[in-house]
Amino acid sequence: MNRGIKNILVTGSSGTIGTALCESLLTQGYKITGVDIRHNKWNDQIDKLTIISDLRKANFHTALEKDFNLIIHLAANARVYDLVKRPKLARDNFLMVFNVLEFARANNIKRLMFASSREVYGNSDNAYRKENEVSISSCESPYSATKLGGEALFHSYSYCYDMVPVIIRFSNVYGKYDDSDRVVPIFMRRSMNHKDLIVFGEHKTLDFTYIDDCINGIVRVIEKFDQVRGNTFNMASGKGTSIMQVADIIKGKTGSNSRIIIKKNRTGEVTNFIADITKAKKLLGYNPKVNIQEGIERSFEWYKGYKGVNRH
Repeated sequence: MNRGIKNILVTGSSGTIGTALCESLLTQGYKITGVDIRHNKWNDQIDKLTIISDLRKANFHTALEKDFNLIIHLAANARVYDLVKRPKLARDNFLMVFNVLEFARANNIKRLMFASSREVYGNSDNAYRKENEVSISSCESPYSATKLGGEALFHSYSYCYDMVPVIIRFSNVYGKYDDSDRVVPIFMRRSMNHKDLIVFGEHKTLDFTYIDDCINGIVRVIEKFDQVRGNTFNMASGKGTSIMQVADIIKGKTGSNSRIIIKKNRTGEVTNFIADITKAKKLLGYNPKVNIQEGIERSFEWYKGYKGVNRH
């Protein structure tokens, strides 16, 4: 536990990462407050600690305390193709970043964490990417623009207002507390119901991160925050798995007779990415432990007990 950080604000606290993170922080003795536009349906205790508010509005903080030692900004419209179809969702992401930073500036909250994404790297012949390999010209979707822009705004506030951000770039976080249409939960639901699995991009290979490894990485940043301030970290598994492999693993685990239907890549999506996690290992002691096979097995056990498994 970082004794200099006692009171943490988590935006997006009702989401997959937000719920698991808040659970972990509470067990370690941190005081947490969540803010989300939706109630937390996974954990009643976290729901009671969550302020229901719209981060797109400048006055979102009316019911919030002001004495936070750290803000972790997770909230976002996070589905890449959704923002291709509805670019107004990208505007919402920019608004949320700006409003959270203004809240921090007005209340002299210096420590900030921003949840970015592997999408900032765009597509490249080199799938294995280090933190410094980002270019505006690689920005292929409105979603990736919101993450690049968000990173830039966090850094600008650090220079102008003496704030101290840490940027974390996630990649395909999966596991419990996710009933979205991301690839693992939608494949899991459809496979358990013997429905077709749609793969967008036969050769698409991405870095899948099990939720426990993701949370462990965030907690390590909190513990070492003052030593690693100003840094950007890839937070992933460091290994690539094709979407076809994911479909096959899930089919095998669920005993499904689902067909795998291959379609072309969708506009705006990164098709080939593996995170270089050397920096996180060196500075944070980050060491992801759950491979894709074990992660799918753990996810399957959770989805078996989830009542919403039959909704697709």
